[in-house]
Amino acid sequence: MTARTRREFIGGVVLASVSAALMRAAAASRWQIGCYTRPWADHDYRVALDGIAAAGFAFAGFMTAKGGTLITPETPPEDVATMAADARARGLAVGSIWGGNFMRESSLADSIKRLQRLIDHAAVCSCPGLLLGGVGKPEWVDGYYQAVAECCEYAAAKGVGLSVKPHGGANSTGRQCRQLIEKVGHRNFGLWYDPGNIFYYSEGRLDPVDDAATVDGLVVGMSIKDYRPPKDVMVTPGTGRVDFATVFARLQRGGFNTGPLIVECLTPGNAVHLRAEAERAREFVTRLVG
Repeated sequence: MTARTRREFIGGVVLASVSAALMRAAAASRWQIGCYTRPWADHDYRVALDGIAAAGFAFAGFMTAKGGTLITPETPPEDVATMAADARARGLAVGSIWGGNFMRESSLADSIKRLQRLIDHAAVCSCPGLLLGGVGKPEWVDGYYQAVAECCEYAAAKGVGLSVKPHGGANSTGRQCRQLIEKVGHRNFGLWYDPGNIFYYSEGRLDPVDDAATVDGLVVGMSIKDYRPPKDVMVTPGTGRVDFATVFARLQRGGFNTGPLIVECLTPGNAVHLRAEAERAREFVTRLVG
């Protein structure tokens, strides 16, 4: 090999390496990779934020920690502001907030006010997405989604997107979620996909690989959640039954090509163990998108 040929060869290798790195960076920038506080159920939320930041995530999701759900309609706005500041102090943006069930059976007006308070909380955190869990009682379904419909414009004006996830009851599968989302019929209400829950609520009978084909055009975010039989989702992603590569590819084919990817569960353990599992999960999701 001549000196010129060698230089050209080396230059080609360097160019290819740089191009590959740029492609990986571009792919990663389309996704907001984060972790919820849920795995730190036995710890204060600040310990969860410490672990999420130490694991290298850029985004945190407020869900549960010691004491239960972190942000509810009853949470004082100043407490929400403190949580948001605690996240920022660790270099974390808030990528998702779990809103759970805001429903008041006796009053649609009260349900709307409670959902609006959750939206206000998300705005305080500069969080672009409020994740809803749906409702289990069949007699509550109409009122629940009527309240969602009434709040879609309110949320849009605050810069907050609303979504529902597969979470049992009337919203156990992608197909059921589609029916509910189409019933609301607003561009600011979409689907937060959860492959682990597809297995969980079907007793392992419905594979999210198959279910993912039913949600084209709906997905705005994703809980990176695995599953292990007979009924366990407290599993570090990539170690259970979910075929994430195939599910993710199918969701992308259906139009989900940018948005939040938030790890929801990890294999339980102490704070040191959870930090290591969180880092393992972040590396897994990074490979998934890369």
